[in-house]
Parts: sequence; structure tokens; C-alpha cells
Amino acid sequence: MALFLTYSSPMLIWIAGLFILTGGIIFYMYTRLVYAQRRLKDTENRFRLYEKEINSLELKSLESRLDPHLFKNILNSIQSHAYQTYYALDKMANVLDYILYESQNRFVTPKEEIEFALNLIEINKIKTSPLFDIKVKTSINESEPLYEQELLAPLISIDLIENAFKHADLQTADAFISITFEFKESVFYLNVSNKISVKKQLYKQHSGIGTQTLEQRLKIIYKENFKLERFTEGDVYIAQLKINLLGHKAKMLATR
Repeated sequence: MALFLTYSSPMLIWIAGLFILTGGIIFYMYTRLVYAQRRLKDTENRFRLYEKEINSLELKSLESRLDPHLFKNILNSIQSHAYQTYYALDKMANVLDYILYESQNRFVTPKEEIEFALNLIEINKIKTSPLFDIKVKTSINESEPLYEQELLAPLISIDLIENAFKHADLQTADAFISITFEFKESVFYLNVSNKISVKKQLYKQHSGIGTQTLEQRLKIIYKENFKLERFTEGDVYIAQLKINLLGHKAKMLATR
């Protein structure tokens, strides 16, 4: 009996420590989520300040519906692979900080939005096999002045990235997701493509909110200074977003 306790005690301590760590992680994520929800309510009044310029009442509705869905997708990703919790929490913390603070600004820099999107991609990778082909490429001219100017709407890249992971074929040998960020000549580009899954998606009552809000936000904010295309080539779905930030800045200055 004494021998059993000698060998079992370290295991019991390890298990107890694991339970404490897991409980701490869950509590941390819960408190951050509660705080985030409070912040979302507090920001409702902020959007009213932009009513004269870009129809802030409509944007307020779109943003408040968008962020909770992002939280839900991120939390589901983390729960599905607990063994990667430390890595996921690091990325989660970056994403939460961006949503809680930076995204409450009217605009962010292209640099900030791209860094946020790359963290979001890393979180989504947790849901896939290590062998799954995910290509992420950046082609950025960091010397351009507008790269670090606040001209890009925050969270503008969520919909295209989330849809790729949601609808991609994750099973077959030639399945893939490809995401490319470009910033050149003051134009922000986001290209996302994926092999389409043949498995039928389950219908959800509130699905498609991201798709609707992206198009509406772009029209309200950038008007003629953007181009969004979605199309298929064979069994590959392709989404391409182009935002002319120089044209947008010129229009903002002209309306002042």
C-alpha cells in the first residue's frame, strides 16, 4: 500500500494541477467574455457620434451583431483542442485586446488589422489537422505612409477568413485554404480561396450575418473605393477584397 501511494502521489498532484489550470483558464476566458460584453454595450453611445458622416446607427447594429459571433467561433475552436490551450490563449488574448480596444475606434491602421487577422488564422488552425494545407502569404510595402495611418475599418477581414474555415473541405488529400494579404500603392488587398466541401452544411437560423454585414459596412464606409468579388472556379471558392485607401482618404478630406 505504501508503495502504491509513493508512485501515485505525483500522478495525483499532476491531475489536481491540471484541473486547477483548466479551471483557471475557463474562469479567465469567462471573465474576459463578460468584460467584452460590457464593453460592447458601453460603445453603443460612441457610434452615435458618427451619425452625420457615415450613418452610424446602421453601423452600430452591424458591429454589435458581428462581435458576439466572432467570440463564439473562437471559443469553439479553443474547446475542440484543449491540448493547444496555451498557444490558443496567447492568440486569443491578442484577438480579444484588438476587439475590446482597437476595434472600438472608427478606423485602425492596415498594419493593425493584418496582425489581428494573422492571429485569427492561427486560432482557426487549431480546428484543422496539422497536415492540412493552409497557405498564408503577406506582400506588404511597409514603407508606404498609409500603411500605419488609421484608414481601415476594424474587423473588415473577419468574414472572408471565417467563411473559408467554415466551408472548406478539410478531409480530402488535395484540400486547402489559401489567404493572401497585400498592401501596395495605398491599396489593401485580401484574397481568400478554399476547396469547397461536398458535405452539406447544417442550416443555422442566424447564419450568414457576417456575409451581410461585410457588404453593408463596405458600402457605407468606402462607397466607390472598394471592390468585393466572390466566385467559384470548379470546386474552389474565391473571395477577393480590394480597398483603395488613398481614394477613401481623399474623399474624407474633401467632405470636411
